[in-house]
Amino acid sequence: MDHPRELTVEAPRAWDRPVVSVPVFICLSLVGGQLPSFSTAANLYTLGTGGALIWVGLSNRVPPRRPAPRRLPSAALWWLLPVTVFGVLEGATFVLSVGDDFPTFSRLADPMLEDELARSAAWFAWLTAFWGLVRR
Repeated sequence: MDHPRELTVEAPRAWDRPVVSVPVFICLSLVGGQLPSFSTAANLYTLGTGGALIWVGLSNRVPPRRPAPRRLPSAALWWLLPVTVFGVLEGATFVLSVGDDFPTFSRLADPMLEDELARSAAWFAWLTAFWGLVRR
């Protein structure tokens, strides 16, 4: 008689479930949205939340959803082109700008992010995208 194989699935931790993580991200984004752009408090808050997510990602506290690829596909190289162009333009305008003649992309986005609700939505998008990278 054959014995059926037992399947075991590791249950996600309580804090790793969307029912827990999404409200936490909403609270974090509401706090981040209240901070004025480019202020010391906003920069420290960004570094703190980003650092915490990096720490969680590197500490193996979150099991990955899928294994890391052995080699990046060739199509991934096409993603490097816009990222590189954006980085070079952002860095060049930051280094070379003396005033507001050549503003960085961050300064250009500032009028759209004047409203606290828009900043909170941008914070939520940033946190969920970062969490997706941590989970990867």
